[in-house]
Amino acid sequence: MRIGPAVPGKEQAKDRGHTRDKGWGLASLAGTGAFALAAVLYVMVSGCSKSGADIKTLATGPMAKLVTPAQPATEPDIAFTGSDGKPMKLADLKGQVVVVNFWATWCAPCKEEMPSLAKLSKDYAEKGVKVVAISVDRLEDGAAARDFLKTHGGLQFYNDPEYRVVFGLKPRPDGIPTTVIYDKVGKEQARLSGGADWSTDQAKKVIDAVLAKG
Repeated sequence: MRIGPAVPGKEQAKDRGHTRDKGWGLASLAGTGAFALAAVLYVMVSGCSKSGADIKTLATGPMAKLVTPAQPATEPDIAFTGSDGKPMKLADLKGQVVVVNFWATWCAPCKEEMPSLAKLSKDYAEKGVKVVAISVDRLEDGAAARDFLKTHGGLQFYNDPEYRVVFGLKPRPDGIPTTVIYDKVGKEQARLSGGADWSTDQAKKVIDAVLAKG
């Protein structure tokens, strides 16, 4: 379901080939102290590169459409209606891995994937993961959206009828459903446009990889 002009997403940059070369170059420096320092720097650099690549390598099977940003963007600083009917922001959920799904009752792929998102939410309820299904349904359709969630897994109802959060994403998605995964400090780690089965082992590997980033 298109909601605006298509904006191409950015994929996570691959590990730079010169990282190993740089490590070996440092390791060849004269002196024990220089060698030790070079070894520490190499481990730090290669470790940082590997963490991003691990998520990207999981973009297979039901997660084939998953993309990772070259430069993780911070969650939009935009308010939407929370499950208690009061304004809230995604920043209110920092300290958890947040799986944000934008959906609507008029979107067939959105409705199809909702039970699997509900299952993901239950499976990770005690592991520091929060699934936030933000409906972009109109205010007058809010009751129908809320009822749909109750009968298809029980996710809480969040609402953004003016698409403010959706349009605040960088890059802006070209339709829904769109699912964005933020780490514990509110940085985007992965995004998937279109429907998916979030109850699969491959989906759980993605969530586990984001959790492991700390």
